[in-house]
Amino acid sequence: MALQPTLHPMVVGGRYGAPHTLDIFLDYVCPFSAKMSRAIDTVLKPLVDNGGKYDGKVKVIMRLQVQPWHASSTYTHEAALAVARVAPEHFWQFSRKLFDNQDEFFDVPVSTLTPLQVRDKLADIAALVIPEDKINDFKRQLQHPSQGSLNGGVAVTNDLKYTIKFSRQNGIHVSPTVLWDGIVANEISSSWGEKEWSEFLAKNVTE
Repeated sequence: MALQPTLHPMVVGGRYGAPHTLDIFLDYVCPFSAKMSRAIDTVLKPLVDNGGKYDGKVKVIMRLQVQPWHASSTYTHEAALAVARVAPEHFWQFSRKLFDNQDEFFDVPVSTLTPLQVRDKLADIAALVIPEDKINDFKRQLQHPSQGSLNGGVAVTNDLKYTIKFSRQNGIHVSPTVLWDGIVANEISSSWGEKEWSEFLAKNVTE
């Protein structure tokens, strides 16, 4: 499916031009999304990346699914979009690190933090995976301008709007949700392992 140029790092598995597409909608503070992200890493990527059985046939796109009932969801997704801009080759590595540390951003731990403090914690995680000389660029992506609109968002707000609009127009309500070639595949579960994914791809890959 379509992907605006600034979001190309969200092709986290396979080749961009592969004919089949898995769109996987994940929220960084959803435990089931974290579980699905591990399956992407350990099962799907080996199958679709260079040399895999479905190399050149299937690509995996991670779609950001902000779930506003989690207070920090917007901030975590903004951070991922900032990494996609300043260190795109580290987007998936950052995503996995954030999923592994998602409990730091659950509702209770962030309930006493200011937005600036939440973003500082996200910058600490980014510093674990992106080059040191990119950290200040990352932080600038998440800073509100000192002049101009008081309600205009940050540098990545338009990218965030795109991801939210994409989810809404496709009727995506919760994470994880998976589309196969643009159609919701309700049978796919975050509990799937190598057996289930291998059977699904063997059945559905036609090229």
